Amino acid sequence: MIITCDNCRTRYKVADDIINKPALKVRCHKCNNRFTVYKNDPSDDSFLLQDEISPDDHRIITMSNQKGGVAKTTSCLNLAVALARMGKKVLLVDFDVQANLTMLLGFRKTRSFYELLNREVKEIRDIILHTKYPNLSLLPSNSKMALLKKRYLAQHNFEYLLRNRLQEIEKNYDHILIDTPPSIEFFTLNALIAAQLVIVPTTCEYLSMHGVSQISEIIKVLRGVDHDVEYKVLITMYDAKKTSERVINEKIRRKYGTMLCNTVIELDDKMQESHIVNLPIQYYDEKSRSAEQYQALARELAG
Repeated sequence: MIITCDNCRTRYKVADDIINKPALKVRCHKCNNRFTVYKNDPSDDSFLLQDEISPDDHRIITMSNQKGGVAKTTSCLNLAVALARMGKKVLLVDFDVQANLTMLLGFRKTRSFYELLNREVKEIRDIILHTKYPNLSLLPSNSKMALLKKRYLAQHNFEYLLRNRLQEIEKNYDHILIDTPPSIEFFTLNALIAAQLVIVPTTCEYLSMHGVSQISEIIKVLRGVDHDVEYKVLITMYDAKKTSERVINEKIRRKYGTMLCNTVIELDDKMQESHIVNLPIQYYDEKSRSAEQYQALARELAG
């Protein structure tokens, strides 16, 4: 269960079996405030709350890999849906000119970040769309996004355009997930600068691993200029039946260790079927292997 200090509003996750009475007196680890949680007979003894939940952890997540075909957009969508199904308020940001994420959510001819920077709309809230899925919204993309690179690439601090705009609405969402193109340039740099966590999806093949290395090197550079960003590697479309994939999987685990997501997304025909009918996998077949794995990934990232 979740307990919130009535003084400093710090939140804690507490195992249900700890509060084994009608109520329990507790003490906040952060402000030392003592308060009672469902207790009829106050006692001098109190349970010290220490395992603080930070609401800012992993608030903005960017999906990125220079290599295409690694389930980047698929992972962005299905992780967002999985978080939304946990009751999290989630915003998806389609920051790819191809607008695949926008199309997967059933939208066409939408306004985008381009219209915002071009001052055709006043606020970023004006271009955010509510999807048909509970707790899930979208900042869409369109073909005009291609003009942003030409117009702003030479501008000083162009890489902060997205971050500065998301700061206006960041507190309205539990998580913001950004989808990026399969390249390292204007859009990807903006998305990396905006993020607190970067997830790098990779299949178990050489070229995809190379893309992971490039993203990790860029993140090291960003850390060198005081941008605090973490990254996690996510193995996708894994087929344990193939010897080559098992070998590369082991190499990835040795190389990245704790930087690797515990959850692995396996190859699943149900995922391809969900694309055909234009549905997230959780709404196409929530009992499928990939649906359960994306839900597990959501629990892993959300703590």
